[in-house]
Amino acid sequence: MKNRRTFLKNTTLALAATTLPLPYFACSKPQKKLGIALLGLGGYATNNLAPALMQTEYIELRGIVTGSPEKIPVWQDKYDIKDENIYNYDTLPEIANNPEIDVVYIVTPTFLHKKYAVMAANAVKHVFCEKPMAMTVEECEEIIAACDQNKVKLAIGYRMQHEENTQTIIKWADTKPYGTLENVHTEAGFRIGSSGGWRLDGAKGGGAIYDMGVYPINAMRYATGLEPVSLTATHETERPDLFLNGAPEITYFDLEFPNGITAKGRVTYADNVNFLKVNCADGNYELSPFQSYNGVQGSTSDGKTLAPCNCNQQAIQMDDDALSILNGKPVIAPGIEGLRDIQIVEAALESGRNGGKKIELKQY
Repeated sequence: MKNRRTFLKNTTLALAATTLPLPYFACSKPQKKLGIALLGLGGYATNNLAPALMQTEYIELRGIVTGSPEKIPVWQDKYDIKDENIYNYDTLPEIANNPEIDVVYIVTPTFLHKKYAVMAANAVKHVFCEKPMAMTVEECEEIIAACDQNKVKLAIGYRMQHEENTQTIIKWADTKPYGTLENVHTEAGFRIGSSGGWRLDGAKGGGAIYDMGVYPINAMRYATGLEPVSLTATHETERPDLFLNGAPEITYFDLEFPNGITAKGRVTYADNVNFLKVNCADGNYELSPFQSYNGVQGSTSDGKTLAPCNCNQQAIQMDDDALSILNGKPVIAPGIEGLRDIQIVEAALESGRNGGKKIELKQY
C-alpha cells in the first residue's frame, strides 16, 4: 500500500512539500505574469484573495465572474478591470476566447465548485479551486477529469501547505527529528451565528465538518505523511434550530493510519479553537494557531520556537501555483489532495449517522 509520502515522491511533489514558500521554483523565474479571474466575489475573494493579488509576482487580477451586477463598478474602480474581462455565471464559457485570462479561481460556496470548475476547465483555463474541493468524491473526480481532458492545471486552495511553519511540519513527517510518530491531535473551529448563510446548510456544504473539516483532516495527513485507513466519528448539535439539512455543529473523529499511528480531531462551530499537536517517541511539537490567516506559530518539546512568518499566505499560494503553470511543474496541492479530504468528510458523515460505525477508507 502506498502511503502519502510515497505518492508525493512518485509524482515529484516531495520537493515542493519541503521547500520554503518563495520562490517555489527558484531555478526558473519567468518574466511573464499570468492573468486570473476570480469567480465569486464574496468575503474571501474580496478581503483576502484580491488584496493578495496586489502582492503577487507571477499572477495578477485581470477579470471577475459574478452574479451581482452591483459589485462590478466597485471592483472595476478598485482594480482597474477592463469591461471585456467581466463575466457572469451564464457567460463564463465565453472566457475561452479571452487570452488575457489564464486562470479561473473558484471561490463560490462548496456546492457550486464542481459546476464552475468544470466550466472553467472546459474553457481551457487553468483552475484554482477553493477548499473544500466539492461536495462528494464523485464531484472531485469530475473536476479532475475535466482538467485532465483539457490539459489544464488544477490547484486546490490549501494555503497552509504553502506556509513556512506548516512546511516544516510536513518535512518533519519525513525526517522524524523527534523519533517515530505516535499520534496527532488537532482541532479547528469558531462560534458561528445566525448570519452564517450557506455554512449552516448541510445541502450546500455547510456544517462544521464540511466547511472547517478539511483543516484538521488535511493537517492529520500532512503531519503524518500518510493516508488513513479507517475512521470513526460522532456528531453533536447544541443549537439544532440554527443548522439545516443535517449539518452538524460539532464533529469528533478518530483516524487510524498505517504503522499504528492514530489521530484525534474535533471541528466545531460552537467555540473558538485552533491547534495541531504531534506526539512522537522522543518528543512532540505543535502549531497554535495552525490555520489562521496570519500568526501561525509553534514550539517543540526541546524548546525550539517556530516563529510566525510575516507573509501573505494567499499571495504565496497563488504565486507558487502560478509558477507551477509557467514552469510546467506539479502544483503543491493538486486535485487528489482535495478528493482525499472529501472522502474522509463523507466517511465522517456516514460514521456519525450510524452511531460511530468504523469506516474503512479507500486508498486513492
